[in-house]
Amino acid sequence: MAKKKVVVGMSGGVDSSVAACLLKEQGYDVIGVTMRLWQENDEAEETGKECCSLSAVEDARRVAEQIGIPFYVMNFGEDFKRDVVDYFVEEYLHGRTPNPCIACNRYVKWEALLKRSLEIGADYIATGHYARIAKCPNGRYAVASSATAAKDQTYALFNLTQEQLAHTLMPIGEYTKDEIRKIAKDRGLRVASKPDSQEICFIPDHDYAGFIQRMAKERVPVPGNFVTMSGEIIAPHKGITHYTVGQRKGLNLAMGKPVFVTEIRPDTNEVVIGESEDVFRRELVAEHMNYMGVAQIEDGMRFLSKIRYAHKGAMATLYKEGEDKVRFVFDEPQRAITPGQAVVFYENGYVAGGGIIC
Repeated sequence: MAKKKVVVGMSGGVDSSVAACLLKEQGYDVIGVTMRLWQENDEAEETGKECCSLSAVEDARRVAEQIGIPFYVMNFGEDFKRDVVDYFVEEYLHGRTPNPCIACNRYVKWEALLKRSLEIGADYIATGHYARIAKCPNGRYAVASSATAAKDQTYALFNLTQEQLAHTLMPIGEYTKDEIRKIAKDRGLRVASKPDSQEICFIPDHDYAGFIQRMAKERVPVPGNFVTMSGEIIAPHKGITHYTVGQRKGLNLAMGKPVFVTEIRPDTNEVVIGESEDVFRRELVAEHMNYMGVAQIEDGMRFLSKIRYAHKGAMATLYKEGEDKVRFVFDEPQRAITPGQAVVFYENGYVAGGGIIC
């Protein structure tokens, strides 16, 4: 019987390197692929500070050579620009705070890579995400929590389709980060001690507003006003792309007490300011729903729900709102529910579904 062929997305980091290594040891016919996604300028090629830099490609290539698998570089720049960068910029221009990793996972790392992998005869794609693929009792595929809560990445994977999950392997979901580094060290992989990337890959300097200004050019929002929740003007702001709900630092407002962004109003170019308790809400509405472990929801269903990547999750009751929207009513008020972020709901440790907070 022919060995199953799997294309592993290799970023040059330790997680994807170990993923490829483990699959090779498990008997798969493994092909390593680094996805060329984004360089804003030619300097990125040399500095290694942006995703898909030459140093990252070289690290992935050398690991592939070490473990004895073929290696290729595939260009997905157009997909990444359209589905991730342009989306990211548009969301900020409209006063929302997007999660670009979710868009990248759904439309680039899975949709684009899987399509090309199937075309070359692969059975699966695999990544170095800390998550597991589970088949639920109802027969549906879902992303399940990894062995390590500290690194669990299920939140950013909620938008994958049943077809994508059926063709996905996640070999490092059974391990902790320390175990992954030990596996890499025991096998002599050159990236065993390589630091993790912490920033959005296409904005390594963390200057979101500066990046949006370069991308949007004349469409960049002009300065407007900070206002109170009752509409009183406080002071001018630099432009809505500089702010997000829940933000306290960088407001430069002398109010005599800590104040926070409670709302961004792109229609009036206003940033609403309030006190700590004003940032808490019990309800949200989500759109663009993707159901994973469940085929659909019914009014009154309750799930552990996360409103951002680092959120521990809280119990909420769900209600349908029209065709593609769901209202989440939390048992307790939640801090900084932010339009543009995802809300992901869980059942028994797996992703039941999720959507984008609107």
